[in-house]
Formats: sequence, C-alpha cells, structure tokens
Amino acid sequence: MINEIIKKNGITFGVTIGIVSALITSTIYAIDLNLFTSWWIGVLSILTYLILGIVLLSKTKKELNGVFSFKDAFTTYFIATLIGILISTLFNVLLFNFIDPSAKDTLNELMIKYTVNMMQKFGTPASAINEAIDKLKENNPYSTLELLKGSIFSIVFSSIFGLILAAFFKSKSTQE
Repeated sequence: MINEIIKKNGITFGVTIGIVSALITSTIYAIDLNLFTSWWIGVLSILTYLILGIVLLSKTKKELNGVFSFKDAFTTYFIATLIGILISTLFNVLLFNFIDPSAKDTLNELMIKYTVNMMQKFGTPASAINEAIDKLKENNPYSTLELLKGSIFSIVFSSIFGLILAAFFKSKSTQE
C-alpha cells in the first residue's frame, strides 16, 4: 500500500509536470516551430523538470517528517513523472495529429534541415547525409506511434534520473 502523502504529492506534481510540459509545447508552437530544434529549449525544459522533481521530493520528505526511504522517494518521483509524461504525450498526440497535423510535417522538415546542417558542420560525407535524410523521412517523430515510443524512452530515462534523485533524498538513517 502506498503512503497517502506519497500518492497525493506524486499525482499533484505529475499533473503539474504534464501541464507545464503542455504549456511549454504550446508556447513554442505558438511562437515559432523552429524553437523545437533549439538545444537551449531542451536544456531549459530539463532544468524545469529537475527543479520540479527536487521540489517534489523535498516537499514529500518534509511532510513525512524526514523519514524517506529510497523506495518511497523513487515511488514518489516515478508516479509524478509517469503522470506527467502521459499527459504530455496525450497533448502532443492531440496537437500534432488532430489539431494541426501539418505542423508535424513542418517539424519533420525542420529536423531534417537541422540534422543536415549539423552533419555538414562535422564534415560528414554526402552519402551518409543522404542516408540519414532517407531514414528521417521514413519516420516522423510527431506521429502517434513515434510519440508513444518516445514516451517509453522518457519513462526509462526519467526512471534512471529518479533513482539518482531518490538516492540523494532518502533519509540517511534508513536501512534497506
């Protein structure tokens, strides 16, 4: 049975993470689709999620009077990220496949141009660039299937990150 504080905070912060993610995506979508290829947007997003995760675990540990096992810390973080990723993925599926399907094609073209520019900067041979372009044209990262696949990767990546944060936030006196 999951502690009520852990469950409440995990769900609350999960919904918050999902809404923040949808707002970030909406803002980028409304301002300029080219921002989806900006590295600094990705760094800013990761920092936002890191801060939310730290606040979540700090708040939960405080509410549990400092008694926070590794398992409880990880469970809290995992619940929040799972809900956040599901909300974010659902929003992206709706936006790019139902609300504005043409945006996913535009984004795919922008990603191809970005990839070609990066490969050219690194002196990649033209044959390898052409091969990469063909592969990128086959897969559209904003299709429903690819968004779902991406959410699985996000869950795995977040779990690894959650393990690190849980190790940091667990009570020092907790023996497991």
